[in-house]
Formats: sequence, structure tokens, C-alpha cells
Amino acid sequence: MKLVLLRHGESEWNKKNLFTGWTDVDLSDNGREEARNAGALLRQNGFDFDLCYTSCLKRAIHTLNLALEQMDREWLPVVKSWKLNERHYGALQGLNKAETSQKYGEEQVQVWRRSFDVRPPLLDDGDGRNPRLQVQYRDVPARELPRGESLADTIARVVPYFERNIRKEMESGKRVLIAAHGNSLRALIYWFEKLSKEEITGVNLPTGVPLVYTLDEKWNVTGKEYLGDPELIRAKIQSVADQGKTKES
Repeated sequence: MKLVLLRHGESEWNKKNLFTGWTDVDLSDNGREEARNAGALLRQNGFDFDLCYTSCLKRAIHTLNLALEQMDREWLPVVKSWKLNERHYGALQGLNKAETSQKYGEEQVQVWRRSFDVRPPLLDDGDGRNPRLQVQYRDVPARELPRGESLADTIARVVPYFERNIRKEMESGKRVLIAAHGNSLRALIYWFEKLSKEEITGVNLPTGVPLVYTLDEKWNVTGKEYLGDPELIRAKIQSVADQGKTKES
């Protein structure tokens, strides 16, 4: 079985180096180009799909739409779920990562960004950023919606969703593309590759680059490949890793 994971293209807040989380910002011009390039790469490499999944956030939805446009596959069925949303960054959402590092120190920001089970400062109940107050989650039981999440929390919603919904489709022969976010996709990588808590903290996903997994019938990873120019991909990965550093560093 093959599965393609695609982190959304650069968003307006990626461009500004802000904590984004569930804030529903759109792609930057560069992000839209990354999404188109991802679709062109998939088409050039002979990929086709039967079913697509994405989150309820427009930067992932638009990335998928633009990629499918390049593949001439806009008619494919798409399932949207909040379970594939980015990790919720709580009260950090909207803050500049480098400036936050200057205020609290790079070590603390790195803990918030990349630790396994440390949550960011949580949103207050009445905060307008609280998903329990947002219309796109009106049909979700309030108790299920977070006010801030660790990576462990994100894994706890993403992996069961994959197991219940996506796995059976793949086992029936469906070719699947998932367009989502850095941390929701890291949750799947953690599960697929059986990584330790320490190993997953060092995984950084580039924006707008298709990641292809090959899995056997027991769901063991037998192949893993990014599509595209290796030097450009390495530079993008390093850029993601550097986001929490202060401007001086």
C-alpha cells in the first residue's frame, strides 16, 4: 500500500513566523505555488488517488484543491475532519515565535513547540479563539474541543481517526492522499514509524512537499520518500526547525 501525506503550503502566518494552530489563516502566494508544485510532482510521478482527506482549516483545504487541480482530479471525493486539524497552540496562537523566544527563552519555546506531552498555556473559556465558540465546530461536542494541546493530545485524536476511518479504505484498495498539518501528520509518522517520544520531537515536515509511504499488509513501513529536489527539501526542513529561534540567533 502507498499513502501520500502532504503538509499544507506556506500560510500567511507561517510567512510571519506566528504560532497558528487552529487559527484559520489562508495560504500565502508562495504557499499556493507550493501546493501547485506538489500536485505537478504527484502527476509527474504517476500518482493517482481514489479518496482524499483533509482538515477543517482552509490552508490545508486550499492546498489539496490546488494540488488536485494540477492533477486534473478535482472531482475526487474529499473528507474533511477536525480530527486532522493542526495541534491547538492555545494562548500562543497569534504570537511571533522569535519574539516569544526573546521573551521566554528559546528553551521554553522549544518545549512548547516540540516536547511530547507539554501543553501550551490554555485559552480561557470566553476567548474568541476557543473552538467551542466557533461556527465551524458547532456540531462537535464541546467536551471534545481543546483549548490547547500537546503533541500527545494531537496523536490521541489523529491516530484513532486514521484507524477507524482511513485504514479500512486503504485495506480495501483505495489510494489515499491526506493534506493536513505539521503536527497532525507528525502524529501519523510517529505511529507508522513506531518512533520514541524523543525521536518524534526531532521530526520537521517541509511545507508543500509530498511524502510517500509504502506499507506492507501488517502496516510496517517498507519505503519512505519525499518528492522533489533534495536540496530544496533539506532547506525547507531546516527552516521549520529554525522557527523558534530568536532573531539574533
